[in-house]
Amino acid sequence: MAGRVGDVIELRAAARVWFAISLQTFGGPAGQIAVMQRVLVEETRWIGQQRFLFALSYCTLLPGPEAQQLATYVGWLLNGVRGALVAGVLFVLPGVVALLVLSGVYVTYGETTLVQALFLGLAPAVVAIVAQAVVRVARRALVHRSLLGVAVASFAALALLGVPFPAVVALAGLVGWLLSRVLPGLARPAAPAAGGGPPPLIADDALHSEPPGGRRSGLVLAVGLTLWAAPVVAAALLLGRSSILVDQGLFFSGAALVTFGGAYAVLAYVAQQAVEVYGWLGPGEMVRGLALAETTPGPLVMVVQFVAFVGAYRAPGPLDPWVAAVLAALLTTWVTFVPCFLFILLGAPYVERLRGNRALAGALAGITAAVVGVIAHLGLYFALHTLVRSTGTAGWGPFSVEYPLLDTVRWPALAVALLAAVLVLRLDWPVLRVLGVCAAAGVVLGLSVGVG
Repeated sequence: MAGRVGDVIELRAAARVWFAISLQTFGGPAGQIAVMQRVLVEETRWIGQQRFLFALSYCTLLPGPEAQQLATYVGWLLNGVRGALVAGVLFVLPGVVALLVLSGVYVTYGETTLVQALFLGLAPAVVAIVAQAVVRVARRALVHRSLLGVAVASFAALALLGVPFPAVVALAGLVGWLLSRVLPGLARPAAPAAGGGPPPLIADDALHSEPPGGRRSGLVLAVGLTLWAAPVVAAALLLGRSSILVDQGLFFSGAALVTFGGAYAVLAYVAQQAVEVYGWLGPGEMVRGLALAETTPGPLVMVVQFVAFVGAYRAPGPLDPWVAAVLAALLTTWVTFVPCFLFILLGAPYVERLRGNRALAGALAGITAAVVGVIAHLGLYFALHTLVRSTGTAGWGPFSVEYPLLDTVRWPALAVALLAAVLVLRLDWPVLRVLGVCAAAGVVLGLSVGVG
């Protein structure tokens, strides 16, 4: 094998493969993980199936986009810290550039009839895509009736009681750990998939050569925390604490710590804060941002870049609106993804020595089950703010529920949502094809019956 001592594959060759993977990462985490499975496990044979699944399980347990963290983890296994940085950065770079351009197009032309008609098709399609995510995650996660109870309880806690998202995730992890003690099969590690071909470069039973240690961990933590905080501190020193860049940097730094289950799981929390607390954008615009993120490669959590861009463009403070928007988008991307590298580089050497640990697997099972309820709540939020113009609120003691006002239904949007539901749930069409068809339907409906 070529490259520096300790490299499993030459870094330059690995970088070419990671860049090729980054251009194929459409369709959310399921599609992204499938691409890496095909390229890394089946085609290049760089990593064994069981090792790949273990890395995926650990990354799913972490806050943040699991597919990007999986790429970072495998990059670390192949080329150490350099490989982790190359794999993780290349995984998100195309999406950052693409969404930056689309955000600029949105704030410039978003009020035109044609763009409004496009979103008339795209936004309802996202509601159906989120529903598909609920189904897919439920099939994988709800392997026992007790986990179904965790999912339902999580949905109720969010939708009826307004329990904070981080508390729901923490309680679900605790319940999963407790359940694994009385239901051992709940946390049984997945068996490796059978397959032919030459042995992988990173075998399933091999132990990574980089041992954990206090000195290494302290260095990674110090460097990681410094890099994470640096742009927010710089913005505060240059622009003052009241700058929107500082508010966004602090908020999205905190959000990065509670993004368990990927983008869909945290977006309800981000939408509630960005719309109702900070006023960076309207409720309908959150689903538009997700629609744009669905059309670009990379993690769907990149929608936070859209939120930051639009919010800073509209409230730039002393800066030019375009300068504020671009800086906010890049700063938000930075504080969202730096923790992903920190979690992997800090935890991977320890986790490598905890493979098969039942406590970790149990907590993971509980959190993944809760994610089903969290994503269902997100779908309800998007549906209420996409398919109707107005909603009402009913309360009974500690319970409160938002409901649609039927006389304000957006019938064209409902029609597109039903079309998208058939395409994704019945015909299992890929996301990009569904978005293309629904965008065309939105243009036809919007230009013929009007947008509204």
